Amino acid sequence: MSRETGRYVTTSLAGESVAAFVPHPLPPANPPLRLDDAIHALHQDAVTALDRLAVAGAMVPSADWFLYGFVRKEAVLTSQIEGTQATLRDLLTFEATEQAERPDDVREVCNYVAALKYARKQLAAPTGLPLSTRLLCEAHKRLLKGARGAGKQPGELRRSQNWIGGARPGNASFVPPPPDAVTASMAELESWLHSDDALPPLIKAGLAHVQFETIHPFVDGNGRIGRLLVALLLEHWKLLPAPLLYLSVAIRRRQPEYYERLSAVRTAGDWEGWTAFFLECVREAADDGVAVAQRLFHLLVDHRRKLLGRAGVTLPALQLFEQLPANPIVTIAGAMDLVGSTKPTTIKAVAVLEGAGVLRETTGRKRDRTYAYHAYLDALTAD
Repeated sequence: MSRETGRYVTTSLAGESVAAFVPHPLPPANPPLRLDDAIHALHQDAVTALDRLAVAGAMVPSADWFLYGFVRKEAVLTSQIEGTQATLRDLLTFEATEQAERPDDVREVCNYVAALKYARKQLAAPTGLPLSTRLLCEAHKRLLKGARGAGKQPGELRRSQNWIGGARPGNASFVPPPPDAVTASMAELESWLHSDDALPPLIKAGLAHVQFETIHPFVDGNGRIGRLLVALLLEHWKLLPAPLLYLSVAIRRRQPEYYERLSAVRTAGDWEGWTAFFLECVREAADDGVAVAQRLFHLLVDHRRKLLGRAGVTLPALQLFEQLPANPIVTIAGAMDLVGSTKPTTIKAVAVLEGAGVLRETTGRKRDRTYAYHAYLDALTAD
């Protein structure tokens, strides 16, 4: 099946004449998106996997620490797709100590967390911004704040032509719409997101992601905002109670195919191939999230049982243990704040957890030490 998904506009860029692609508004037409039995089956599998992930999120003792870890894992993975080298441990160490070996990379990951937090707060507030171009611009402003993209029009739709792949516009793999077409294209996408289109919400989220990536409305940060948009849509359309899906784990595993599927939509109108791929990624990521949730739950139950049966365990040690899932890397000062205790009492609590094999000192220093809940981090980061 082939369909025309947009039109080409000739524009001049860096002294070269290039054909920029302006996508047709959603939904796919001429012909409409064909949801055959295979896609229906993939859709059902993906929705069922999301339901299991939602249940896993509800079953854990604290939804806050569950969300804490999963949001940060997605932040790291989505940033790694764009080339950052920061790991989850780098991010958590920075949050605990404000120190990082890769400060620029870690700042970009932190900014993604801030952008998602801001957007969710806006959508949840009665007077907050709706799901809109303006909301994405505000999220983009936070994504690029103080990072390497800070000079690339943070929070603004681009006013210049960009391109993807290739050393110059003339040999680019894809040239998005010219800047004077960006505002209208984003307005059409926004209008469609709020329309009563009868397509299933999960499939709509996949189509919206492609459309956003094709418009490429920002000078930098489009990939991360495009994946953030999926997280917002899944929660906004009540497919998940919170952004528990780290979709980037599946996209990173299948990154070449991801780009091939995006290209096939633009060149051949293969929305069906993209939709099948997207649904497979959602199911894979949701299944991965459920498996991680189960590992974390069993790990915490096992360590809690061992601590309760351990001679010399103190109440502050148990209180600190219960705080570790949302603070898996701590300093003595941070632990004091978590348990609301004195320094000597906190040092003893950390020593108890260290002796039980829960915490492990990571710096090798005698002062300004940092402790990590290694088993928890290993369970959270395992792919």
